[in-house]
Amino acid sequence: MFALLRENISIAFDSIKGQLLRTILTVLIIAIGITALVGILSAVGALENTISGNFASMGANTFNIQRYNYTSQSGSEVKKVNPVITYREVKTFQDKYQFPLTTTAISFTGTSSAEVKWENEKTDPEINVLGVNENYLTNSGLNIENGRNFNYFDIQNNNNVAIVGADFAKNNGLFKGTNPIDKIISIRGAKFKIIGVLASKGSTFGNNEDLRVLIPLQHARSIFSNPGINYNLSVRVENKEALDAAQDEAILTFRNIRQLNPIESDNFGIERSDSLLNEIAQMSGYLNMAAWIISLVTIFGSSIALMNIMLVSVTERTREIGVRKALGAKKNTIAAQFFMETLIIGQFGGLLGIILGILIGMAVSAGVGFDFTTPWLAMFWAIVVTLITALVSGLYPAIKASKQDPIESLRYE
Repeated sequence: MFALLRENISIAFDSIKGQLLRTILTVLIIAIGITALVGILSAVGALENTISGNFASMGANTFNIQRYNYTSQSGSEVKKVNPVITYREVKTFQDKYQFPLTTTAISFTGTSSAEVKWENEKTDPEINVLGVNENYLTNSGLNIENGRNFNYFDIQNNNNVAIVGADFAKNNGLFKGTNPIDKIISIRGAKFKIIGVLASKGSTFGNNEDLRVLIPLQHARSIFSNPGINYNLSVRVENKEALDAAQDEAILTFRNIRQLNPIESDNFGIERSDSLLNEIAQMSGYLNMAAWIISLVTIFGSSIALMNIMLVSVTERTREIGVRKALGAKKNTIAAQFFMETLIIGQFGGLLGIILGILIGMAVSAGVGFDFTTPWLAMFWAIVVTLITALVSGLYPAIKASKQDPIESLRYE
């Protein structure tokens, strides 16, 4: 049995070598479909891993009050223009919101194009500078790699202190690999002593999360006094079971601050990390569906091409089939020979498609800063799809070859 299988494989490879150009073209057609499947699934998986990791770090017991909802910003409906969240509103919320066991973080982005100086060194004008209070790191799921977090007195006394991103401490960063703690940096002429370095967060959608500086809220307001600055509120609830009640209380408090009538809809957004994760999973599902549709259409075309090449091969080898049958080859043996050839071509296409798909997924992930992981599930489905394609494409040619009449086959020219 094993000797016969080995012989069938050898015959299949000899036949493939004999029609090399047609085989290469068929393999490429199969590979294109598998590449689309694996590449898109890899990129979608990397996107989902990155965003899920970023939101999951916030914890499932945190919600944000912001200018817009995530869904209204990304949806196709007509967007309602909400007023910016002002400093007076966030301070009033912090004073009035008294839900038990909660912490409120206030933050705003002063600029995303700051130049940070240290001694004779300076960065490119691409640094994000945020004004924050002492709860910002905890509510945002950020960790300190070196040094310490802001404390209550740093914020209340408006101390000249700062926390910097991980890139500042790298060999190619501002401090050339030296310890940034206690170094004095300058931002728009204001000097700050570094008290902490954030753990690395990487990049999301090309935005480097490690190139940022956090400074006390009031100090940031004195440096960045542009009109129309929008502030963000983040509320963390110690008891996850009380999250819904805490969120309802926050909505009521902020509606009262904005003096909204009961019949008026909210003119601000509120988002929870778990709801965002659900929306991301839904979008990922749509992208996965699109990947399957694109790849299946291509694979359907490749299955037709594969069946065609096998039918041509059966016709060209009619005399060979007659000789083998005359020498005692059974129908099952003839069918197995052609079937094996189809399987080998299909698997070559699948293997090439998997390699190209992974490379494309890695390239896309590296280009936009996603966290790429090996797409084992996509690879499994690619193998299954190519196997099914080979089975469907090779069945009819194999049956046709096995049913050839030996006498008529020997007469074939």
